[in-house]
Amino acid sequence: MAAADAPAAPPADPALLAIDGAIATITLNRPAAFNAIDLSIAKKLEELAAEVELSDEIRVLVLEGAGRAFCAGGDLQTIGAASAADTVAPVVGEMLKHYHAFITALRRMPKIVLASFHGSAAGAGLSLAFMADLCIAAEDARFTPAYGKLGVSPDGGGTFGVTAAAGPRRALQIFLAEESFSAAQALQWGLVAKLVPPAELKAATRQFAQRLAQNAPAAIAATKILIQRAPTSPVERQLDAERDAIIDCMHTDEARAAIDKFLKKAK
Repeated sequence: MAAADAPAAPPADPALLAIDGAIATITLNRPAAFNAIDLSIAKKLEELAAEVELSDEIRVLVLEGAGRAFCAGGDLQTIGAASAADTVAPVVGEMLKHYHAFITALRRMPKIVLASFHGSAAGAGLSLAFMADLCIAAEDARFTPAYGKLGVSPDGGGTFGVTAAAGPRRALQIFLAEESFSAAQALQWGLVAKLVPPAELKAATRQFAQRLAQNAPAAIAATKILIQRAPTSPVERQLDAERDAIIDCMHTDEARAAIDKFLKKAK
């Protein structure tokens, strides 16, 4: 059969899910487009996040990008075509409906979400890295806010994640005054937890995820929600929530076993 007559290869899934014990990995899988967010990947990410959220076995979700970059942000081909056709509201609105549902699931799910960052991220890709609960990055990675260059405001939860990690003044600086910044600067600003050599990122991410997965599910869920609520919760309400959460955790089999083991060691 002539090459021209060969059947076309089926399109690759725009995002992939792999599960290994207590650790799940979602891979953004549009490497030719630097994993830019279009409607197809937004819908797939929403679907995969729902699957992870429903699993009782998964304790840690790793986010990574295939190819040379983590995520280039919103797909400019899609956005440019919508702008030319004066269909920005329906096209971008539909895309963000699904992408923001994915982001909401990441914040809501009772699991630790760890972004494993390499290459570069721009716009919504930067937002995704910092909407994760924690971020590990290659030492040569770079972050590009990009929104200011396009004359638009941030999306994808960027104003939430960056402000929560670095504070409002730094968030304004990042989105309005920084063309790009390095992984070392992100570490200094509290946006990244660890930096590793690029060749070691995969293994270091796995090691970090395994360490996080050693925590009991109830402890992960309670700690995540307590920390998310802390900035806007009155101290009395936060203390009451801490009391209720730790008592609930102490009733779990994992806590009982851990306390018993500690007491036996102390004797």
